[in-house]
Amino acid sequence: MPELPEVEVIRRGLLPHLLQKKVTRVVSCNRKLRFPVPRKGLTCFVQGSRVTAVDRRAKYLLFAMDSGALMVVHLGMTGRLILMPAGSARSVHDHLRFFLDSGKELRFNDVRRFGSVRLLQPGHDNGARVFAGLGPEPLGRDFSPEYLYRYTRGKSKPLKNLLMDSRAVVGIGNIYANEILFAAGLSPERPAGTLSRQGCQRLVQSCRHVLLRAIECGGTTIADFVNSSGSPGYFQAELQVYGRKDEACLRCGAAIIRQSLAGRATFSCPHCQR
Repeated sequence: MPELPEVEVIRRGLLPHLLQKKVTRVVSCNRKLRFPVPRKGLTCFVQGSRVTAVDRRAKYLLFAMDSGALMVVHLGMTGRLILMPAGSARSVHDHLRFFLDSGKELRFNDVRRFGSVRLLQPGHDNGARVFAGLGPEPLGRDFSPEYLYRYTRGKSKPLKNLLMDSRAVVGIGNIYANEILFAAGLSPERPAGTLSRQGCQRLVQSCRHVLLRAIECGGTTIADFVNSSGSPGYFQAELQVYGRKDEACLRCGAAIIRQSLAGRATFSCPHCQR
């Protein structure tokens, strides 16, 4: 599943091609996604409107229209948003096509159909219901060492589970939780409530460092992630622990171990991570 860096890479790639562009036509297939496709709303409030902003919240992409509507896209496991010349051959898994007045089209392609496209009509709460309960952005000011210290008091859940809990902080999935904890020198099993203020500062700094570097590298392509131009990311070449069971730690030489936490593959260095 695309995590925050991959979604942000897609957002940045789409922005110059969509901003102030008019959607001249919306074409949808009849296959269901995670939620029913709002075909009537897309025709009424997206078709014929211009894109005024392309934003991100957690792993959601947000497309604001000059009609006042907000289109909210989640890529699910295998969803893709790809720009291509209008009229290009259609793929069997192209579920939505947005034709632009620039001569291009934006396609939502999803093999497994776990993704979703929702529409908040003009005058609605602009996502308060959709985003209710989400924690702060890990690259934003609200995700501070002081916030993390207060949030973790009295919590016994492992640090890795906490990083992947969207109520604590958004957008961090399994790959990046592993890499962030290694960068911070913290064990994924460590109870969150045992973090000192210094440990919270290290963890916040590591979140920012790893996520920003992943964005710079175009994201991580383990299976099928591609950006809006159809190109893969290359942060996988810089992974320090994820997928490296029994390989030598690049910092100390100890063998990387693999275990399971909350049913997810967890990689760490027993020597570097305390």
